[in-house]
Amino acid sequence: MPKDPREKRVNKEDLSFRDRPINLNEKGSRKWVYAKKPKGLWYTRRTIFSWFVLLFFLAVPFIRVNGNPFVLLDISSRKFIIFGAIFWAQDTLILALLMLSFILFIIVFTVTFGRLWCGWACPQTIFLEMVFRKIEYLIEGDYRKRHKLDDGPWNAEKIFKKALKHSIFILVAVAMTNTFLLWFIGTEKWFTLISEPISANLSGFTIMLGISAFFYWVYSWFREQICTMVCPYGRMQGVLLDSRSIVVSYDYKRGEPRGAKTEGDCIDCRQCISVCPTAIDIRNGTQLECINCSACIDQCNQVMKATKKDPGLIRFDSELGIREGHTRIWNSRNRAYSVVLLILFSFFIYTLVSRPITETTILRTPGMLYQENPDQSISNVYNIKIVNKTHDKMPLELRLISHEGRIQLAGSKMEIDDQSMYESTFILYLNRENVTASRMKVEFGIYSNNELIETCKVSFIGP
Repeated sequence: MPKDPREKRVNKEDLSFRDRPINLNEKGSRKWVYAKKPKGLWYTRRTIFSWFVLLFFLAVPFIRVNGNPFVLLDISSRKFIIFGAIFWAQDTLILALLMLSFILFIIVFTVTFGRLWCGWACPQTIFLEMVFRKIEYLIEGDYRKRHKLDDGPWNAEKIFKKALKHSIFILVAVAMTNTFLLWFIGTEKWFTLISEPISANLSGFTIMLGISAFFYWVYSWFREQICTMVCPYGRMQGVLLDSRSIVVSYDYKRGEPRGAKTEGDCIDCRQCISVCPTAIDIRNGTQLECINCSACIDQCNQVMKATKKDPGLIRFDSELGIREGHTRIWNSRNRAYSVVLLILFSFFIYTLVSRPITETTILRTPGMLYQENPDQSISNVYNIKIVNKTHDKMPLELRLISHEGRIQLAGSKMEIDDQSMYESTFILYLNRENVTASRMKVEFGIYSNNELIETCKVSFIGP
């Protein structure tokens, strides 16, 4: 049986990449990655795309739809606004469907296009490669200069550059924290917080500093280890990718045997390794550390141009595409995933469109029994909570529609602001002859402008 040509591309004396993350040595200690500054067509595309992603992060909290935030994740109030649609704690099923749809979309996307999300759209990669790494390149220079600076003595130049770099890192980390804070509390609360003295919001200020310190630690020290050691997404590739998945691939059929004076196109210059932000050798095949950032594609294409060979020795392709020239990306697996995703997302849209404009909860007041009144009526006390899921202010009216009775509401009127919650207490009086059991069901109707918008059934207890 003929040998697989892929076996030629692995150095038999060094298989350590199979045993541990590439940025750890045999003792488990950290090996610092000094990645060469990438340049080329794919890096330019990724830079432009990252500008749009960063603009999205910065601009979304300030976008308003009918005077309301476009996106708001207010966990403390259990209120979520996603693309203008309001979700409350009562909409757990709808949010669960949205989350399941998102997870399934990631699975379909990964099965088809590999770990493209990590290299192009993940906030960790965007901020590390397109913000912090660029600051580092600007102050300390490319990989050789940075390596020499780190290994050199603490002279005036090193102290100045390190102090300047880390000062800017701290400022960026604080700005990142405030940007993400806008997503969770909204612009109004954020402007209030920054305009008040620190003593008025000491706990919030302490939390902000703690999160900023975490961001600074991640991007100044931990860095690519988030992708290689912490994030589970890379390990999911083993069960999600197949031979048709489009990933950053080395064309071993064309490149082997490698060397400057061999028939293969790979001259073994190792430039693809020097530019990799996780320091892997893409020629060893798909690895969990690869984030599909395409830096090695640009670097290899430059080498191919210098050696007067065709570009694309490293490219976006599938393993089947390299082995057999296969170009189709659709197969039974991603088709099946796509059908399930379409059904699930359609169900989400249906539940979102068909949900009531209000969400009413009526419960008997805990610890309260029925009351026998002098007018021969039986009364129960209830708590009512109504959530307005629209962007309009609504006048409301509570009516009993299953029996004849009287409602005494605490307060003069029921009115609820847009995206707000109404809470009150009321007493329901029923004539004794209408109380036919010690526990029975009564039904209320919620009306707005004399239009029934919701019904709610609760229990009524009697003698």
